[in-house]
Amino acid sequence: MESPLATSLEPQEHTGSKLAYVPAFRDPSLLGRALTHRSYLNEHPELSLEDNERLEFLGDAVLDFIVGAWLYNRFPELPEGRLTSLRAALVKTDTLAEFAGQIGLSDQLRLGKGETESGGRARTSLLCNAFEAVIGALYLDQGLDAVSALLRHLLPDEVEHIMSEERDRDAKSILQEWSQAKHGHTPRYRTVSAEGPDHARKFTIEVHIGENVVGRGVGPSKQIAAQAAASDALARLDVIWPEEPLPEEAGDGEGSLPPETTRT
Repeated sequence: MESPLATSLEPQEHTGSKLAYVPAFRDPSLLGRALTHRSYLNEHPELSLEDNERLEFLGDAVLDFIVGAWLYNRFPELPEGRLTSLRAALVKTDTLAEFAGQIGLSDQLRLGKGETESGGRARTSLLCNAFEAVIGALYLDQGLDAVSALLRHLLPDEVEHIMSEERDRDAKSILQEWSQAKHGHTPRYRTVSAEGPDHARKFTIEVHIGENVVGRGVGPSKQIAAQAAASDALARLDVIWPEEPLPEEAGDGEGSLPPETTRT
C-alpha cells in the first residue's frame, strides 16, 4: 500500500513542468508550498508543512512591481493615472484567477476534501491567491527575471482586452485621471462612518479633491462605498473623460471644481 505521506506530497514532484510557462523549480518544496491551501493542512495536521499564505503576500508585492514596470515600458505615452488603472485591472482578483486558469493551476492545488467538494478549485479568490503564491515561490527560487518571463506570456493579450473593453475604466480610475490631469490632485477617500453588525456593515465614504468634498457613497464594504463616492463625484462634476471635453457649464469653467458640494 502506498504511504499516505507520499500521496499527500505528490504535488511536490511537479517542479513546474505541469504548469504552463512555469519553469522547473530548483527547490521543489517552494512550489509544493505554493500549491498547498490551508484547508489541506487542516485535514492533515500530521504533516509538517506550511500553507501558501506567506508566499501569497510576497507574490502580491512582486506582481505589483513587475506589472507596473512592464506597463511603464510598454506604454511610454500614457499618463500616471491610466497606468495606475491598468495595473489595478491586471492584478485584480478576477484577472489573476484567469491567469491561474491559463497556467493550469487548479488541478495541481492541494485542497482539503471539504474545500474541493464546495467548489474550491473553481473559486476565483482561491485561484487568485494561489497564483500570487506561485509568483512568490518563483521569485524566491529564480528571481525577478523568471517571474518577468512567465508574465510576458500572460500580460500582452490581457492588457489589449482590458483596453479595448475599457475594463480599467471604473469610477475611481476615471475620477483619478480627470483630477490629476485637470487639477494636479489625486482624489482622497475618507471613511465617514461604519455602522451595523459584522454580517451587515454599511460604510459611508467621502471623496475629496484638494479641499473640496466632491462626492459621497454608501456600501457594504469600503471598496464598494468608495466606488459609489467616485460615481457620485463624476455625476456632480459632469465629468466625461477622456472621450469628450468637459461641458462649459461644469463649475466655474472647463474642468473646474465647485467651491462646495451639497451634503446629504
